[in-house]
Amino acid sequence: MTAENDRRFGAIITRLIRHENLTRKEAVQAFSTILTNATTPIQQGALLAALAAKGETEMEVAGAWEAIYNLDTVKVKLNTSRPVVENSGTGRDTFKTFNISTAAAIVAAARGIPMARHGSRAITSFCGTVDISERLGIDVDCPPAVVAKSIERAGIGLFNGMSSGIHPGALGRILSQIYFGSTLNIAASLANPALPDIGVRGVYSREMISPVIGVMKSIGYKKAVVVYGQIDSGGNNVDQWLAPGMDEASVSGPTHCARLFENGDIENFTIRPQDYGLGKGNPADLSPAPDMDCEARRFVDLINSRENGMRKEAVMINAALIFYVADMVPSIEAGLEMAAGALESGAAFNTLAAWVSEQNRDPEKGIKTLERLVA
Repeated sequence: MTAENDRRFGAIITRLIRHENLTRKEAVQAFSTILTNATTPIQQGALLAALAAKGETEMEVAGAWEAIYNLDTVKVKLNTSRPVVENSGTGRDTFKTFNISTAAAIVAAARGIPMARHGSRAITSFCGTVDISERLGIDVDCPPAVVAKSIERAGIGLFNGMSSGIHPGALGRILSQIYFGSTLNIAASLANPALPDIGVRGVYSREMISPVIGVMKSIGYKKAVVVYGQIDSGGNNVDQWLAPGMDEASVSGPTHCARLFENGDIENFTIRPQDYGLGKGNPADLSPAPDMDCEARRFVDLINSRENGMRKEAVMINAALIFYVADMVPSIEAGLEMAAGALESGAAFNTLAAWVSEQNRDPEKGIKTLERLVA
């Protein structure tokens, strides 16, 4: 760390404050500086804040991902019969929900899609992917080899984005010290050790759909869907760009999507829940329970087909998108039917139990945790 390096890094921050964009190469260099701790902590935070305030471009996110993946991500190879899929949200959305993406991944795995998840603890809420998985009995700090085994045997596994076993350099250090959404919500979540070819990603604003699908294309995804779901304003004439939204497909308003095809084409489309007979309940039902113990029990009830209504619908439509982008079904409607069958047949709960058992250095302890939630 030198004064000259700090001055150069400060000049980059000044450009971002002036709303000037970085090239991908400049973004790689900037995030390499952060990951190697080659400038002061205050400048590292300032760059993340300036990028978030300006709004990240496709090249800036791709550059951040490149630095994280190359410098600070353990690489894992999987042996699966079908292509591996990942799904996640970026956070930073204005309508906070229970962890829909984790439930949708369990449902997708129950129908044979290998799900290589990559998430972190909550930053702007309390119900992050790692938080809920830990409460279910998953060993979230286990070595990458255990996660890989779980994906191969149970059909699902979670790489903890804040674990030094997954990102041995600096990512956990940075994420554990910031409590605002940043470029890392997108770039770090894409730095999946298994590097899946197929992904479903939710973003925090409609404006981020196009750059994120572009990033996914540029870093090697063959098929992907990026979504932003709106919450119905209840007839209050709220502008669609100002209405609250979620980084998942919504069952309480339109979901704006971009789909990447294997030939490189990108198609934009919109899902409306009423077209499938969904979304007649109260959107407030999608909010997490007031504490994690209560939320974990309710989550297990949902996976165990003991809960109907908006929560079940939200899981179904998000799982349907996974089936759809993986070319397992010809339509969203067919995906909804497949998701409902996975829940109602008990296959989803069996997959959850298998996941708890496989992604664990102490399977007996994990299963006892899950059993207590069922009871």
